[in-house]
Parts: sequence; structure tokens; C-alpha cells
Amino acid sequence: MIEMKNLTKKFGNFTAVDHLNLIIETGEFFGLLGTNGAGKTTTISMISTVLIPTEGEILIDGNLLTRKKSDQKRKLSVVTQEYSMRMDMNMDEVMEYQGRLYFLPKKVIKEKTEQLLEFAGLSPFRKRTVRHLSGGMRRKLMICRALMIEPEILLLDEPTAGMDAIARRQMWNLLRQLNGHNLTIILTTHYIDEAQSLCNRVALMDQGTLKKVDTPNNFISELGEFAVDQMIDDSLKSSYFNNRSEAIHYLEGLSENAAMRNTTLEDVFIETVGKRLPEK
Repeated sequence: MIEMKNLTKKFGNFTAVDHLNLIIETGEFFGLLGTNGAGKTTTISMISTVLIPTEGEILIDGNLLTRKKSDQKRKLSVVTQEYSMRMDMNMDEVMEYQGRLYFLPKKVIKEKTEQLLEFAGLSPFRKRTVRHLSGGMRRKLMICRALMIEPEILLLDEPTAGMDAIARRQMWNLLRQLNGHNLTIILTTHYIDEAQSLCNRVALMDQGTLKKVDTPNNFISELGEFAVDQMIDDSLKSSYFNNRSEAIHYLEGLSENAAMRNTTLEDVFIETVGKRLPEK
């Protein structure tokens, strides 16, 4: 279990994360959802100990997380937004280098490399250098590398940024399988459909503050499962209803410039934060 108590990070006069209080359960697939500047990456960076909190603390299984506690840090692995691998290395070399950083025996490194590359569907491409891998393959390799030390918690910062639709869905399937093995996953994302599809719970963040935390289904049910969109003077107005018959009755009384659909997590975010998430 990860517990954040009054977690705050300031850069001069700017507050990137403002007194965040949050509990993430063991084995949970948890999403941090927000626009640029919401504090998602800063939160991930504090959990990974890359950044030190200005105020507050992080507990893992009741124990305070600090840079000095190597046993606590070994429970965490991070996959960043940026590609952080040497372009002239092939997959085997990337994995071997990671294993050596953590002083793993050669036999263990070889076994884990075989298992992880096979698990991610990368084995046929293992001799390609990173330079010649697609963006999706690079992301998968970064996850394999992060799993080398068998972490209990995987931190993913925009893991599908820049991927095409097929590669994104392949990544989703991989992450679901990992979470199915009781790996705690914390995901930051701009993609609403990604959070709605993958996450057990989602935290809506805006300008460093936590707005709401709940399951995607509960968020949608609270707003209303059916939406009616109406164009009024070149602007879109959405109304939400708890059952289909109410939505249809409302729709029948409107002009032709209206349509009914299912409510999404994006609607919840817009109604909560008042902004639409940017697509990368």
C-alpha cells in the first residue's frame, strides 16, 4: 500500500503539487489523470524519489520512503516519458546492462531477459538496436527493463504517448497482464479512454490539487450514464441523465442538432475540472 500524506512540491514560488492525500492499495491499477501542469509527473517523481517533497511524506506498507532506504526503493520501478536507452544497444544488451546495475547474477539476467522479452512479444526483434525499433517496441522494452528487478510497484508516466492505435492497444493488453499478477501500477496519462479502460480507480488532478478519486464507473454513474449533446450557437451543451428513457424524452424535445450517447470519463473530467484533456 502506498500512502501520501500532505504531499507537496514547490519550485520557488510555484506549487506543483499541493497537499496531496491519497492511498493506493496493493495490486491496484491506479490512474493520475490531468492536463499538462496538473502535477501528475511531479507526483510520480516524488514516489520514485527523483524529487524530494517540500512537505509531507510517502509511506510504502507503513514505512517512510526516503532515498536512503534501498530496500524500499527496490520495490519501485519507473518508466518515464522519455526514451532513456542507448540507441546503439540491442534488446539483450539493454536488459543485461539493467541487470548489472542491480548486481544480478549473469544466469538470473539471462533467464529474466528470456522471460520478459517473450512475455512482451519482443523476442523476434531482440537483436535490433534501439535505434531501429518502433516507438511501441521501445516502450515495451522500457517496461521489460523496469521489470528486471521484480518490483512490487510499477510507475508509468505517459507510457503510450506518441503510439499509434494498434500499438496502444497492445500496450494495454501487456499492462493488464502485469496487473493480473498483483503488480501495483500507477499510471499517468492524457488519454481518457486509457484511464477508463485500464484503471481500477482514477484521481482527477488540476493545477497540483486533487479534485476527486473514484472508479471510472462510479464517476460516470454519479454524473449520469447517458448524455445528450446539443449544438447551440456553435457551442456544445451536454446534459446527463440516469436512465435512457429520460434522455430520450429530453432529446425528443430538442432540435435536429442534438444526439444521445453514453457518458464517458472525459465528460466527468470536463464537468469536474472544466477543461478538455489535450491529445498528444
